[in-house]
Amino acid sequence: MAKLKAPLMSLGASGQLGKALVFFSWKGLNVVRQHIVPTNPKTQAQLDQRQLMTWAIEAVHEAQSTAANKLGDTDKSAYALWAGIVQAATTWVNQAVRNQIDQYVAGKHAAVYRGGTIAVASGQVTITVYNTSIDPAGITEGYFHYGTSKTALLSTSLATIDVVTRKATKAIAGLTNGMKYYFQFRPSALPDYIGNYSGIYTGTPSA
Repeated sequence: MAKLKAPLMSLGASGQLGKALVFFSWKGLNVVRQHIVPTNPKTQAQLDQRQLMTWAIEAVHEAQSTAANKLGDTDKSAYALWAGIVQAATTWVNQAVRNQIDQYVAGKHAAVYRGGTIAVASGQVTITVYNTSIDPAGITEGYFHYGTSKTALLSTSLATIDVVTRKATKAIAGLTNGMKYYFQFRPSALPDYIGNYSGIYTGTPSA
């Protein structure tokens, strides 16, 4: 039975209405969907999808629990900013998991980005980000894409990669003091990591 918080079709409801509709709260939104009874909740395709989900979530947990340069608030904010561009009402962890699953479905490797830091100076921002992956092969090349709009990262700068610590870093100069910039790391090698982006970090150079 659906429980009303106000007149139906106004503020919200929760629960099932007959066998037709299901009302519930999702990421702060009051939503409704058709009631669906799975015909076979354990098909091979569903089992495969759950395995990909397990791998992706395990990588997130590992990135959060690593001893050094762990996934912290800066990385969560970066993933959340990217998520807001991809789809409204999506959380940072949804985006981190979604990107990995997209990579796996495409037959590629995936990583979770962590330990992101932004250091600012006059006309310059130095960005550093690490990654965690369940795959033995790591990222060997990549670029920081950046710009003054989170949806138009039109400039690029080749990152310095440390394959042992899985670190990508770059001091990007020639920036305008007081202007907010957006940065996203995008691998270019190994080819299997192409498409596995970091979240979008921000920094404002200052004198």
